[in-house]
Amino acid sequence: MCIAIVTTAHPDYPFILLNNRDEYLRRPTAPAQWWAPPHDHVLGGYDLHRPVHGTWLGITRQGRLACLTNFREEGVVICEEKSRGAIPNAWLKLAPNSTESTADFAQRLVDEEQVKGVGGFSLLYGRLQDVVSKHDDNDGHHANGVSSNGVKDRKGLAILSNRTPDVHGLIWVAGSPGETHALSNSHYGDNSWPKIVRGEEATAAAVAASVAAGETRDQLLERLFGVLSTDSLPKHQHGESWEVYLRQLRNSIFIPDIGREGDGTVAKPTDEISFSKNGNETADANVPTSGIYGTQRQSLVLVDRDGRVTFVERSLFDAEGRPIGRGKGDQKFEFQIEDW
Repeated sequence: MCIAIVTTAHPDYPFILLNNRDEYLRRPTAPAQWWAPPHDHVLGGYDLHRPVHGTWLGITRQGRLACLTNFREEGVVICEEKSRGAIPNAWLKLAPNSTESTADFAQRLVDEEQVKGVGGFSLLYGRLQDVVSKHDDNDGHHANGVSSNGVKDRKGLAILSNRTPDVHGLIWVAGSPGETHALSNSHYGDNSWPKIVRGEEATAAAVAASVAAGETRDQLLERLFGVLSTDSLPKHQHGESWEVYLRQLRNSIFIPDIGREGDGTVAKPTDEISFSKNGNETADANVPTSGIYGTQRQSLVLVDRDGRVTFVERSLFDAEGRPIGRGKGDQKFEFQIEDW
């Protein structure tokens, strides 16, 4: 039950992204890092469980950004050989000198059916140069590019999903100052999820409070980590089935670790989590997509008006699923977007 929140409401950091990765705690995952050549222009963590090494969040030195959230769709046949993590990879791994536009990328994936057979997903992606207002023209209007199919790129980031029929079906966000949007494990705009509504409200309030207090960047970062750590998950009730309790996960921005022996929950070695009959953990410890589940990593991305990026990843658990002290699993990267 991941969440991604973007805001353009801060005057000094006109683009901010907050992200919680919720996953099985034993699923092997590489921490955020600059990737190996020939993709050493990409920064982000990535999955080690599947050979495609897909990512959920990444950014490039050229300003390309991608963030993926999954959602389940009943009755949809999923090709197990295809990983949703390969979709953000396709955007991030473009050659540094690639001129493929946001809209062209979407059309290519739709034409090549790369958005089919991978299960439900939403991909928030685009170029940060299309968000930060420094690139507005003298009349205050964004100088958009035109894709090869004649569709004009809009300002901001796009949201592509497995339901996007063509480039005209893209949703665009973060195209003007003062916007705050959240995306979780449902389609974009599903405000029946309390974590989405709370995420947007809490982020907007945190930014406003930080600006009013004149906080430093590091103080702002800690305030935003506080948003990502908001736990409002109802406790599991005795005898409550997983199918019922699963709905509760949409209530909380942060998902505490569930599935430990004695708490009444257990995750089977499948793509879902379920309860054991006796309340004990029975999932195979050697199966990484089973067992204890929760918010595994938290990430923040700040971009200032000069194109300077601050990327912070906070790991909450080690490779064995053991908790890491607050802040002790932090990694911070700072770099300048090229050709800003």
